[in-house]
Amino acid sequence: MQDVVSSGRTLDLASSLEVGSTAAQASGASPDDCNVRSVLTIAFQFPYELHLQDSVAAMARQYVRSIVSAVQRVSIAISPSQSGINAGQRILSGLPEAATLARWICQSYHYHLGVELLAQSDVAGEALLKMLWHYQDAILCCSFKEVPVFTFANKAGLDMLETSLVALQDLTLDKIFDEPGRKALFTEISKLVEEGHVYLPSGVCMSGMGRHVSFDQAVAWKVLGEDSGVHCLALCFVNWSFV
Repeated sequence: MQDVVSSGRTLDLASSLEVGSTAAQASGASPDDCNVRSVLTIAFQFPYELHLQDSVAAMARQYVRSIVSAVQRVSIAISPSQSGINAGQRILSGLPEAATLARWICQSYHYHLGVELLAQSDVAGEALLKMLWHYQDAILCCSFKEVPVFTFANKAGLDMLETSLVALQDLTLDKIFDEPGRKALFTEISKLVEEGHVYLPSGVCMSGMGRHVSFDQAVAWKVLGEDSGVHCLALCFVNWSFV
């Protein structure tokens, strides 16, 4: 096909597959520390027409991230060692900013709602991050912008969205809510901005894989940073389950 660029002009997505090594370098861990048992290498080629390069690149990266996410879920599910820190928590524990974000999330929840999010409010650092990571309800954080993009989720949040920390950034807040859910959220925006938090009624949202998820209640609150400025928006979905 003459309009299609030759196989020599293909998208190089090798960097998208180097999640494990990047995470290990970021945490300062050696391969032994990460308890690596095997390495799976997959090569992708996406022929494209020149004028479609950007759109094909976006599609290809989303596709690769979905494959990586699926492989991660399978590897965690079949791993014989479930007693240690799983891959997501291991990545987070190596990032000082994750512990800081966990503290901001909990402090802001208490500031806006007047109650503690976690049972042990005196816990700090990685211990607090670990408690937030294993919290039973799904906690998600997204940018406080016109198009909110997810930036953090605890384990329950990743399970609910059927995604990974790597692919989380490809999801936006509006994509996970159905039409009634979006209307409920948008009607409460002014209250959220003014009072710092809102409660959302029970409803249905959608995972990153397109599955419907029901929840009994959701609460959204502004997460404040050290300078009391809004760092992000946090949401907690209570008693969620796949429909």
